[in-house]
Amino acid sequence: MAWPGAAPQRSTTADWGRAVTEQSGTESDLSRSADLVTPMAIRVAASLRLADHIAGGSATAQALAGASGADAGALDQLLRHLVSLELLRSDGSGRYSLTSRGERLRDSHPSGLRARLDINDALGRAELSFGGLLEAVCTGNASFDALYGRPFWDDLGSDPTRTASYDEQMGRDVAAWAASVVPAYDWGSLGHVVDVGGGNGTLMVALLDAYPGLRGTVFEQPRTADAARSTLQEAGVVERSDVAAGSFFDPLPAGAGGYVLSAVLHDWPDERVVAILRRCADAAGANGRVLVVEKTGLGGEAPSTAMDLRMLVYFGARERGVTAISALAADAGLRTVAVHPAGEISVIEFGAS
Repeated sequence: MAWPGAAPQRSTTADWGRAVTEQSGTESDLSRSADLVTPMAIRVAASLRLADHIAGGSATAQALAGASGADAGALDQLLRHLVSLELLRSDGSGRYSLTSRGERLRDSHPSGLRARLDINDALGRAELSFGGLLEAVCTGNASFDALYGRPFWDDLGSDPTRTASYDEQMGRDVAAWAASVVPAYDWGSLGHVVDVGGGNGTLMVALLDAYPGLRGTVFEQPRTADAARSTLQEAGVVERSDVAAGSFFDPLPAGAGGYVLSAVLHDWPDERVVAILRRCADAAGANGRVLVVEKTGLGGEAPSTAMDLRMLVYFGARERGVTAISALAADAGLRTVAVHPAGEISVIEFGAS
């Protein structure tokens, strides 16, 4: 449409060429964003531990097939795509080596990326439920359940190896969070803290190290509780800590100064969140505090949209900002005392209404 009074414009061949090129570029970008080939190729490479096998001296498709249990011909197809992604190099004679980028897929790499991408481990296995995202969006239910025939937590608990991998990966995440969370609040003022759903005890160790006068209890499912005992023992803080086994849908150890829920509530739909918070409120009583630690984004109201979808397909749950979490806490009989920002993480302090 021309502006009134403007001179008529005539399209040229060059104009059409530019338009087609621009449209083609946009479609190409969108196609690459939606492409499943590359992410799955990388995940399969991680699952087969190809980087470690190459580092160990297996340089050809045949040798790598023997080391990983793959078909040599199909594996060579995968290897050639990994070369195009600059994860591997090929010398042209059928031998492959790692690039600096490919080194990140070694099991010993400090990023822990290989284990996170391994589709045989807990989180990599769960990521396959994104194939059911359409169903999850249409129903509001976790697609993980439909894919594996049972909910995430039941599936995890059925396999000790996956449970251990999950605990280790969550411990790595918590350790990264702790650098911001520990100084964000005066944890020592609570006297005794119960870390509800505290995983392998990584956060508790960080709190006890920072506050020598603090006592702590990790409350977890029995199998993970054993891992927490080992963590506390190795850290040398057993004199000021203990571990209690159970479900946070059941009554919690009562009378502590604070009850921490770190990266717990985003795993559950609203009604279950209220049930968990109510258990914490009951245990905290009139004088205790309930501390919710969640990655709410800068400003407290901008959680990750990607993680939000991840919570949907895994659990039928969601990420929440401070406002939404506070509203659910109110339904559980808690009032918001303060919000303590910790970068993209919020420590939300609740007390009895």
